[in-house]
Amino acid sequence: MIPSFDIVILIFLVVTAVIALTLKDLLASAMVLGIYSFLMCLLWAEMSAVDVAFTEATVGAGVSTVIMIATVYQTTRKSRD
Repeated sequence: MIPSFDIVILIFLVVTAVIALTLKDLLASAMVLGIYSFLMCLLWAEMSAVDVAFTEATVGAGVSTVIMIATVYQTTRKSRD
């Protein structure tokens, strides 16, 4: 394990989580959550949990992000906020 690499990933995780929470646009928020899942995948791989990292990459960063983006495209905006 490389402690400096872990710290950088953890800082990026906190930053992406805060960005995802503060964004008003659902599409951008879904994309940032995909980045968050990819960063989690890197963190799991750094901790030598390759099976968990692979699962996070396929399900978290892949399938979930595609489903969230598809759902955002299916919704309609009713107000002009």
